[in-house]
Amino acid sequence: MNTRLASARSRIRAVALCACAVFPGPWIAGAQAWSHPPIRVAPQGVEYMCGGADREESQFLRMVSPRWAATFEFAVSRGPRGAFPVPVQVTVRDSYNGYLAMEIRATGPLTLTRLEPGTYDVEAMAGGISVTQRLTVVRGAAATALFVFPSNVDFAALSQTARTMAALGE
Repeated sequence: MNTRLASARSRIRAVALCACAVFPGPWIAGAQAWSHPPIRVAPQGVEYMCGGADREESQFLRMVSPRWAATFEFAVSRGPRGAFPVPVQVTVRDSYNGYLAMEIRATGPLTLTRLEPGTYDVEAMAGGISVTQRLTVVRGAAATALFVFPSNVDFAALSQTARTMAALGE
């Protein structure tokens, strides 16, 4: 009976080694491995995911965005898409009654949300500049809002100020 058990363990080890050889995963790549941005929950209970600052993250978020209710994209006029340098304060209100549906700090040029169906006024604020879009979310269809900020704002300076304040714990 011990030989059968030893034989079964040997077969399992062999299969596991073959699987690792045929399907190398992130465990092989080590520190080079990439993982998707975490899903977070806003204080109002809405799930969201932010990111898209690098190519892999942007591709991942664009790939999964049809499975989310709404996508917010932040860009600078005349600037490359996917290169928004500072966090954005996002406030989502029900356009019918003004109810606060979600309030978050988006940390990348793309934000995916799981808003309930309805019509919303979405305000994105960065560097003291506010851009507002009306967004209608329909069950089973992904909605998208593009927030384009003016190019005459020095977002690089704002980004440095934000990093300095974060380092100081303010």
